[in-house]
Amino acid sequence: MEHVTEGSWESLPVPLHPGVLGVLQELGFPYMTPVQSATIPLFLKNKDVAAEAVTGSGKTLAFVIPILEILLRREEKLKKSQVGAIIITPTRELAIQIDEVLSHFTQPFPQFSQILWIGGRNPGEDVARFKEQGGNIIVATPGRLEDMFRRKAEGLDLASCVRALDVLVLDEADRLLDMGFEASINTILEFLPKQRRTGLFSATQTQEVENLVRAGLRNPVRISVKEKGLAASSTQKTPSRLENYYMVCKADEKFNQLVHFLRNHKQEKHLVFFSTCACVEYYGKALEALVKSVKIMCIHGKMKYKRNKIFMEFRKLPSGILVCTDVMARGIDIPEVNWVLQYDPPSNASAFVHRCGRTARIGHGGSALVFLLPMEESYINFLAINQKLQSMALADRAVFEKGMKAFVSYVQAYAKHECSLIFRLKDLDFARLARGFALLRMPKMPELRGKQFPDFVPVDVNTDTIPFKDKIREKQRQKLLEQQRKEKTANEGRRKFIKNKAWSKQKAKKEKKKKMNEKRKREEGSDIEDEDMEELLNDTRLLKKFKKGKITEEEFEKGLLTSGKRRAKTADLGISDSEDC
Repeated sequence: MEHVTEGSWESLPVPLHPGVLGVLQELGFPYMTPVQSATIPLFLKNKDVAAEAVTGSGKTLAFVIPILEILLRREEKLKKSQVGAIIITPTRELAIQIDEVLSHFTQPFPQFSQILWIGGRNPGEDVARFKEQGGNIIVATPGRLEDMFRRKAEGLDLASCVRALDVLVLDEADRLLDMGFEASINTILEFLPKQRRTGLFSATQTQEVENLVRAGLRNPVRISVKEKGLAASSTQKTPSRLENYYMVCKADEKFNQLVHFLRNHKQEKHLVFFSTCACVEYYGKALEALVKSVKIMCIHGKMKYKRNKIFMEFRKLPSGILVCTDVMARGIDIPEVNWVLQYDPPSNASAFVHRCGRTARIGHGGSALVFLLPMEESYINFLAINQKLQSMALADRAVFEKGMKAFVSYVQAYAKHECSLIFRLKDLDFARLARGFALLRMPKMPELRGKQFPDFVPVDVNTDTIPFKDKIREKQRQKLLEQQRKEKTANEGRRKFIKNKAWSKQKAKKEKKKKMNEKRKREEGSDIEDEDMEELLNDTRLLKKFKKGKITEEEFEKGLLTSGKRRAKTADLGISDSEDC
């Protein structure tokens, strides 16, 4: 391992507490990283800081250490219920990780209590824990923290507790905004005292982050830390020790290549990124069946209660595969990740940066591989794996449905890709893609409407007959099917109406269609003169205005009468439809 250092901790202009230095020594961090040496002195001089640094550069210690130092220097010691520091981060995994790092540093200082507030836990228990143990330092996700400010009725007056606040940290600030937490953050900021130190940390700076800097920080010092050497160009965002690769392959061979790669790297630790939760569910199940003797785990944003346990368990593994969405892309520090595999290209450059940043952290080496379409040759037998996947789908309806959902979600995510000039939906080979997902048939979805797929041959089976392996789910499905059959029988012989449309609307639609046809026939086959046509159009306009309520019934009848008089006058003059005026 090659360290990127900026001097020892003792070289800081403001000396650190011996207890803090002792923890750093125990953890094996004798030197500072560039972001730490740039940020910590400013924080300790009571400056607001907006820091941009490459992912994996040691940002966590850049705010954890100043928090401890500032609280230790307080003239008035914190009471149990007083909050001295708050750290807000976008995901529960990152919050768990920060809380774990923080616990190492609070251990020598029993006068400080810390508390973790994240989703997936009982909020009532969080309130009880705070009332019993206190929380001088809070690590939280935005939604749960905002919720805690509304728990006054349960005996938690958090608005009063934060009056003693010294430090606020917004970690992965751009991700906080990307995930739609802007409203929550603004609500939280309204409760906090203005006289505080605020640190904003991120791997990328966006206009939204700049707006947050202006709203939440006072005269901040801006820090942008690049890595030294040739890799540190003005656009350098990923660690310089990261080796980036890409593989170009056809859609129906893409999954085969992933399986082949993982079989050849069983002794290493991998993160495999997919674009949607449904893809994680489907391909995670498939990999369990195809890559043996390896621990395979899945994690995505729709998991409520299992995420924390899965994350903590995978961190401890020496090797294994974590199949995940971008919920694991930001700030997460999983030890010794060898490969980041991006099965689906990320939707933007920022996501690519953060995915890759899960490896090659703080001086370690690491590799990232992204799979792209298309290619000329494959490395393994396509049919063997494809047939295996199809047999799994035929044996269990859960696998079949996950495959269909994964395909639909992939196509919809592809259509929303930021780089639409390259990732164009109209250029996607849906037949190859469906074979790559090992689908038994094409799903019904708007993007495929009206399209023919001669290169895709559906499996000759009635997919409605595929049962769930789970007997309880299958029993529920059969019950629902029986109910639907009874309803169908009861409805036979009744007049059929268009689904979700009132009868009056159907009638109006038919009348409108009839009028349009008559109008078209008149325009194509009759010799109506311009003046007469103008009168008809005028009548149509009057009718539209009357229907919309823009004119009264009296005005409508008067308008029709005027038009009729004009047409009668024309007839009296001896002008017939066949005469030429």
